[in-house]
Amino acid sequence: MQLGELGRRALAVARAVVAAVAVVQGRLGALCWSLATLSLPLPLPGWRRVLATRPAAPSGPRREWERHNETPTPTSVNYHFTRQCNYKCGFCFHTAKTSFMLPLEEAKRGLAMLKEAGMEKINFSGGEPFLQDRGEFVGRLVQFCKQELKLPSVSIVSNGSLIREWWFKKYGEYLDILAISCDSFNEDVNILIGRGQGKKNHVENLHKLRQWCRDYAVAFKINSVINRFNVEEYMNEQIKALNPVRWKVFQCLLIEGENTGEDALREAEKFVISDEDFELFLDRHKDVSCLVPESNQKMRDSYLILDEYMRFLNCRNGRKEPSKSILDVGVEAAIKFSGFDETMFLKRGGKYVWSKADMKLDW
Repeated sequence: MQLGELGRRALAVARAVVAAVAVVQGRLGALCWSLATLSLPLPLPGWRRVLATRPAAPSGPRREWERHNETPTPTSVNYHFTRQCNYKCGFCFHTAKTSFMLPLEEAKRGLAMLKEAGMEKINFSGGEPFLQDRGEFVGRLVQFCKQELKLPSVSIVSNGSLIREWWFKKYGEYLDILAISCDSFNEDVNILIGRGQGKKNHVENLHKLRQWCRDYAVAFKINSVINRFNVEEYMNEQIKALNPVRWKVFQCLLIEGENTGEDALREAEKFVISDEDFELFLDRHKDVSCLVPESNQKMRDSYLILDEYMRFLNCRNGRKEPSKSILDVGVEAAIKFSGFDETMFLKRGGKYVWSKADMKLDW
């Protein structure tokens, strides 16, 4: 009988405790909810983890914030390892503001870090990449990226004036794509723009480079900047005759501090064309199957640009604002400040068949 009485008392106490806990939980839940709706000037350390577990209500601005704060993958990187150039193109937006270049081994270290972070394609640019050591410097980087890092795609953008056949014999097997800048098939216009080669003819040299690319199995590409001096030109026949794998057509772009503004080395305003003029040029060349157009809107934030110090350059505010060097802080920390729009990169066709092994070209 005594055990039965004790059991009933224990059960009553247990019920009372459960009821009290339920009341406390209810009051705490109400308190948490009310605190969550307040805009408190200071954080409450003990509550941050609790509030973080509450699912945020879906909203447009919130999703946009998350998209811009995601760490992008450096799938395709443009490494401008030098700003020095032997040309003086009036619209250039990566001008010779410094003569700095990383030592070869430091550049290789940074490239290996990028590969580890997910890089699949590297594009070497400048300045003029073949200016340093008559092309040996960029050749060694190309060989390293293909042979050691085994990148699917290695490419170079050059004005073509300093490339010699010996370079193809030595390094051609490691290069997937050679892009040559050609804005006009009228030599007078090239000189007016700033692509004059003295006694050499830029267009004749273009055809020679095209043949070397065939001879040494390198995919050939042409880059053209459409501006006030070539916007009326009709280039269909010449482009079709050269038959590049891609003809990248850019709208002339102004970048504060590079080709416009007080501290710029160029004054490119006279080269600028309207969006309408650019569209008219594209319409006249719509039958060129390899045409890849890029307006100012597509260009500005859709490239991962690495400067001579291996800093990502953010162009979102109309000028190039550098991150810290990947050599100092790592790729993940630096790329967060790149301003890179990965969605626009994909929208403009930034990822394509970029390995010559997959192109199945008739050399």
